[in-house]
Amino acid sequence: MEMNSTIKDVMTTHVLWVRKDATYKDMAQRLREFRISAFPVLDDQLRVIGVISEADMLPKEGLDDTAGVAGMLDGIVHRKQHEKAEGTTAADLMSSPAVTVSPDDTVAHAAKLMYSRGLKRLPVVNAAGRLAGIVTRTDILAVFDRPDTEIRTEIIQLVLRDLLEDPRRFKVTVKDGIVTLQGEPETADLGHELVRMARHVQGVVSVRDRLIYPEPDTVAARR
Repeated sequence: MEMNSTIKDVMTTHVLWVRKDATYKDMAQRLREFRISAFPVLDDQLRVIGVISEADMLPKEGLDDTAGVAGMLDGIVHRKQHEKAEGTTAADLMSSPAVTVSPDDTVAHAAKLMYSRGLKRLPVVNAAGRLAGIVTRTDILAVFDRPDTEIRTEIIQLVLRDLLEDPRRFKVTVKDGIVTLQGEPETADLGHELVRMARHVQGVVSVRDRLIYPEPDTVAARR
């Protein structure tokens, strides 16, 4: 797998979805039958317009109509939950608009979206907004299954070559995705760039910087 893998490298293309007019009963049955926790909702043109999850469907069974509400904000939240509890179709209950990614977005971009929005999955859509697949947290974490030997080879053959550094000047070790860099870069800037690029190699968990940086007067002397 190359640096900065894209969503199309890890996404699932076989996706269960429902139309906006799917009924509550049908959705509950499909969630249970296929043992999933959510699916995208599509309009008549097969464009993704939302996502329906177990959490979206729970208010119908779990909301207490007589529960007290404190404060304006609580009142707004409570009212929205009641609206969902009264919904009968996917369009009524779904979370919308859907947070989506494209097949050409990077895995890193999807990971940031999931983390910042607290999401477990992201529908993948093409340029027309139509469903192309789905990517989950498990798919994102799959990039860390890359063998240590492949990670080390990429750093030595690609990263150091891009920086025009002699690989013989460095020692690169990788253990459980953790990269340790040792050696003497020609300049501090090159050393920092090496560390930065190594962090972006697919499968790297972290980078331990053990480089010996040249003193400013040493760099000047080389020139």
